[in-house]
Amino acid sequence: MTFRTENTLAGYARAAVTIKTRMHEYCASIAGREYHRAFVETHWTGIPPVDGTDDTDPHHRLVDVLDRTASNAWAHGEAYVLAPAMTAIVAAAAAALDLTGDLLTADAAPTDRGVLFLPEPIYHRALSGQVSGIAAITWNTISSPTGRSWLICGWADRDDPDDPHAARIQDYARQDPTLLSRLGPYVLTDVNLLPIATPVPTTIQPDIDEPDRDWETAPDGRYLITDATARTRVFAAIAYAFWRIQAQPIAVATPAPLDRPTRRRAARASITHDTRVVMLRRTSALTEPATGPARWHYRVRFVVRGHWRRLLDRHGQAYRIWIHAHLKGPEDAPLLHGEKVAVLAR
Repeated sequence: MTFRTENTLAGYARAAVTIKTRMHEYCASIAGREYHRAFVETHWTGIPPVDGTDDTDPHHRLVDVLDRTASNAWAHGEAYVLAPAMTAIVAAAAAALDLTGDLLTADAAPTDRGVLFLPEPIYHRALSGQVSGIAAITWNTISSPTGRSWLICGWADRDDPDDPHAARIQDYARQDPTLLSRLGPYVLTDVNLLPIATPVPTTIQPDIDEPDRDWETAPDGRYLITDATARTRVFAAIAYAFWRIQAQPIAVATPAPLDRPTRRRAARASITHDTRVVMLRRTSALTEPATGPARWHYRVRFVVRGHWRRLLDRHGQAYRIWIHAHLKGPEDAPLLHGEKVAVLAR
């Protein structure tokens, strides 16, 4: 079950609980630990041993932290699903965000640990030029000698047909047929640290020769954030932008109903099954019959990027049509755009 096949609150709740259950099992497995070890060795090469660390395995403490926090977030973190209409708002806010030098309090996040699902992924281009989709973000508070921080992890959907990162996984799977059986539905792509009660450090970008970069493009119509232009680490910026926006009057976090079989499966697996779908708030209650189409009333205008819409013809065959970029919302409402995102004011 994936979010690509769901478009109702109950469907989002079922997908969230199913994925959380599978990811908790994966992160607690030997295969998950092996992936985390390979991830740490790739991203933190040359790390020196620390006190109490085996010289032959200097990464084991980082791997332990990833194993513990990731499994904890997937199992016990509250789930939030970002409605597609909110994706562009959160992405634009994150791209313009600069937290350098800010002191963040522990209550900036709605919970100490949580999972944010993005049915419409935001895409991330690393300094290497590679692009990967952001299908989910987890956060968890951790303690270290320097103080408390949020450990924020970005996850890509390994089966997303539009994600270049998923395409690379499929290429590896053709060389190693056992690979997919050793992966969870989402794979870890990056880790950011956001300090609590300590000034957020400046983001320093390493020098990379331009000829060495193989620039990938994101799928048409999707929002892309790049490390090269970000003033705050991309995953930390998205998480923080979501934390602030979901608490503002323009958004509403609606509890999603869950059917009894899924709720029982979550209870047996000790998975927190509360799911909230974060949407733009309606300005007036619906007066039409419940069986009619929902009519949304917005208090702001926002930019909807050009995108492909998937439809089915009368024979059940899938096809796509291109929806051009346009403004959505009342003509006399304020426009959310660029760095003037009022919902981030403090």
